[in-house]
Amino acid sequence: MAGRTTAERGERQQQSSGPLRGRRLRRPPLRAVVVLALVVLGCGTLWVLYGSSWTRVERVSVSGTRVLTPAQVRAAAEVPVGDPLISVDTAAVAARLRRQLPRIDSVDVARSWPHGIQLKVVERTPVMVEEKGGKFVEVDARGVRFATVAQAPKGVPVLELSLSRSASAAASLRRFDEARLVREAVTVAGRIPAAVSRRTRAVKVRTYDDISLELSGGRTVVWGSGESGAEKARALTALMKAAPGARHFDVSVPTAPASSGS
Repeated sequence: MAGRTTAERGERQQQSSGPLRGRRLRRPPLRAVVVLALVVLGCGTLWVLYGSSWTRVERVSVSGTRVLTPAQVRAAAEVPVGDPLISVDTAAVAARLRRQLPRIDSVDVARSWPHGIQLKVVERTPVMVEEKGGKFVEVDARGVRFATVAQAPKGVPVLELSLSRSASAAASLRRFDEARLVREAVTVAGRIPAAVSRRTRAVKVRTYDDISLELSGGRTVVWGSGESGAEKARALTALMKAAPGARHFDVSVPTAPASSGS
């Protein structure tokens, strides 16, 4: 009895373990199917992105231009029309635009699936111009000279660098070179009160701390350096209200402004 019982137990164990073994043997093929499906999916995705005509560059759209034309921007961008959209190096396109078109301050290059590239441009705005050889070089708010035009933009003052050649001025120039002086002039232009800015014809720079404004009607403003610009702007506004007939104003020391002439 004991022998038969032991044998029966062995048979039952074999019978019960048989299906488990079968199930274990079927698991590797299932994993293989999943892996194969992922490989196929990956290959299909790569083909769609790189090999098919479904996601190739067909159009390049441009927005944000004011002086530049969309055609100029597209030509400088040199986006490879017909290439796979995924392969376009957007950083290289942006760098190329800034290099070839200095008027562009910033640009966002984005893919527009499935066939487009979008170029969103921000152009530099001139805050003053320099007259050179009968033409005008535009200067932006950071002191960057970015374009030469035949006519000065309306309402933009002319920058006049009349650098003094005295011994003290020469020492100042060694410390503050021309590029720094241009940035100081830009700083001053950005601080001029709006009502005065509309009448400003020129910003004259002799040294770092000798900057003046030439207004319409022959009026002048001694500004000094670009420091304390907000205080100087408030002092000039108050001074012009207090002495509306004056022709010359000095706010180089904003705590002691002065006016003269009539």
